[in-house]
Amino acid sequence: MVPFHKVLGHRTRLTLQATKLMVKPQTFPRPVTTPWYTNNGVKGASLRVSLFGANQARSHGLIGFNKLMTGNPSQMNHIRHYNNTTNLFKRLHMDSRSISRAGVGRAAFQHRDQLKHARRIVVKLGSAVVTRQDGCGLALGRLASIVEQCAELQNEGRELMMVTSGAVAFGAQKMAQELLMSLSMRETLSGRDSLRGGEVRNMLAPRASAAVGQSGLMSLYEAMFAQYGVRVAQILITKPDFYNNETRRNLTSTINELISLNILPIINTNDAVTPPPQIQDEKISKKLDISDNDSLAARLASEVETDLLILMTDVDGIYNKPPSTEGARLIDSFSPEMINTLEFGEKSLVGTGGMDSKVKAASWALERGTSVVICNGLAQGAIKGIVHGRKIGTFFTTNNENGLEVEVLTKNARQGSRILQSLPPSDRADAILTLADLLETRQPDILVANQRDLDEASKTELSSSLISRLRLTPSKLNNLANGLRQIAADSKDIVGRTLSRTLISQGIELRQITVPIGVLLVIFESRPDCLPQVAALAIATGNGLLLKGGKEACYSNQILMDLVKEALTTIGAPGAISLVTKRDDISDLLQLEGDIDLVIPRGSSALVRTIQEQSKSIPVLGHAEGICHVYVDKDADLEKAVKLVRDSKCDYPSACNAMETLLVHEEVFHNTNYFANVCKTLQRENVKINAGPKLSSMLTFGPPTATSFKVEFSDLECIIEVVKDMGEAIKHIHRYGSSHTDVIVTENQQTADQFLSSVDSACVFQNVSSRFADGYRLGLGAEVGISTARIHARGPVGMDGLLTTKWILKGDCGIASEFTEGKREFIHEKLSPNSESVIETASSE
Repeated sequence: MVPFHKVLGHRTRLTLQATKLMVKPQTFPRPVTTPWYTNNGVKGASLRVSLFGANQARSHGLIGFNKLMTGNPSQMNHIRHYNNTTNLFKRLHMDSRSISRAGVGRAAFQHRDQLKHARRIVVKLGSAVVTRQDGCGLALGRLASIVEQCAELQNEGRELMMVTSGAVAFGAQKMAQELLMSLSMRETLSGRDSLRGGEVRNMLAPRASAAVGQSGLMSLYEAMFAQYGVRVAQILITKPDFYNNETRRNLTSTINELISLNILPIINTNDAVTPPPQIQDEKISKKLDISDNDSLAARLASEVETDLLILMTDVDGIYNKPPSTEGARLIDSFSPEMINTLEFGEKSLVGTGGMDSKVKAASWALERGTSVVICNGLAQGAIKGIVHGRKIGTFFTTNNENGLEVEVLTKNARQGSRILQSLPPSDRADAILTLADLLETRQPDILVANQRDLDEASKTELSSSLISRLRLTPSKLNNLANGLRQIAADSKDIVGRTLSRTLISQGIELRQITVPIGVLLVIFESRPDCLPQVAALAIATGNGLLLKGGKEACYSNQILMDLVKEALTTIGAPGAISLVTKRDDISDLLQLEGDIDLVIPRGSSALVRTIQEQSKSIPVLGHAEGICHVYVDKDADLEKAVKLVRDSKCDYPSACNAMETLLVHEEVFHNTNYFANVCKTLQRENVKINAGPKLSSMLTFGPPTATSFKVEFSDLECIIEVVKDMGEAIKHIHRYGSSHTDVIVTENQQTADQFLSSVDSACVFQNVSSRFADGYRLGLGAEVGISTARIHARGPVGMDGLLTTKWILKGDCGIASEFTEGKREFIHEKLSPNSESVIETASSE
């Protein structure tokens, strides 16, 4: 078991003459404007104390601390400071371990990743979770998994409570067995078997079943939790326990005392005795009507000031409409104002509360400072996953960044795409030129924002390669602006261009034209400069665009996005491109298969591979790794070869088109000084050199042996290997390369042509640095990414890679049956794409 001080932080123990007091100094009351959860992960209590043996708390101070002190000066200083805060409360609850958030309003967590700070947790198990599908008996395997998770969290030092259903089902199972055993032999053997299934259940009174099942259910929980060294206690409550001031205080006191003794309270409504409420306090009765275990759990969470309430049911969370309905979508993050947009279905066959009651209860608890997650209790590991911040169920938050935001942005992108398509090409080009001008005129503001990102990155463990990609410079911004102007110039005839024309028959003409793909999702990390590049390509091609940048570039991305919006506003399409800033995992965006048409990841090989693995329905355009080779042939100009290798490796080592492996023809290695010269050149650039197995065997003293050729270093590091000839070099590239970019250095054109035709990569160069595998350098203006796929687009993907085609068929009453009956014949004559339409010419004549 983890000691409490490791969870709660340092405590200062104050020795009193007649009173034992423990105070956690760093969580004493803060100003109301200060967030109520602290940076060190301790959420909740403004003041947590334990008082044993004290009779009262004086209204003017904490039991006259100064008079009770033993004289320790450091303790005296603490108490003098704390006495200044005692006017925030009048009385301390003496028999409770926790005095939570005294004088400070409670507020729920805003984001899932903060749930790991939750200390006091209520887990509510619905009937559908703990009960078998037939309604009689418990789902023991599922219950055991839930108990294990709760026990582990309890043993971590968290304060767990359970609100559980199941007593009626457990009792009904016992009573059904007793009822069947009590039948006469004739009734038991009857073929009609009238007392089985639903008819048996109809004979079982729920209250009697609850009375029978409550003790058995508690015994089962005791046995299960005992396996993990956790003690439990049962509390049966009814409505009046909350509606009566005295019983409500007693209930809260009992729960707090159990928690202080590290005992897990298991709470259930007393279904065997449910008298009508005797309301004594009109205000209390209006708080939340307790009609089921959902409202009970919410009310309990509020009374004992719980950090997190987990409502477990038999569906994955809250849907915008019944899950079985077409178009139903799970809402990841829910805010109370969204409730009017929901469409609720029928209640579960078991239990008393439907999804509408869960939403109402969750919203009520959220308003009072308790974070809530509604999840599927049938899923393995749901409780621990939620506490660890994973995307499970529906998270209730007051933050406006809700689950529908991405959907709205996507719909805006779709509509914006249609607006862009309807505009003249010159208007789209003007918007790109405006963006290019803004990159230059707002350069100081951009660099200030980028420096904020760099300052934050320096405080983290961000790799040097990512920091290099993160950095913006005046030179980068100027090159960006020039690239955008090139895109604008080349975009005039990119959309709606005729690729082919065919005369199907007299009077029927077919055209294939270019059209936008639709809505793109581009996910990138560290490189804010790709944001205006991709935005310009999307504008030029009439595509809607969602951009998901890494948090390490948040300030840079935001200011660049503001410039993109400003440029789009000039043509009336500001919603066509949006930056997704909510704290969604990428996996959530990849679920929008009906709204997003293509995903393009830009970043590390790990990021790209993750996207490719997670995207089940949306096509992904990208490359997993950039393992690029430079092969120095026996007929190479060795002076050129040194320069090309240096540039390929050192110009921008973190880029995916940087050289990772240098292959040297064995004649060059044995008969020249090339190997020594290239090593010296690379070492002057601080490049770490690794030797391939063959090279290592040829050297007595040399670089360390490489452990693998399938490595993208993305840094000042590379491998050098010796090959017998060009054929062996090609085999090596095909075996270890990633089909990205590979280079041959040779003056023999026949050898070069064979290499260029044989190497099966997206980019293959002769006597040119691998760094030329770039959209801007290849004249595309910019690139949305580099693809090693073998369909649609390969290599640097510019405007053409963001277009697809559609077929347009024009005719004068083309009837298919006339061709079947032989009245007309197909011609299928190929026409020049740029020639005048035959049909339009004929009609004008």
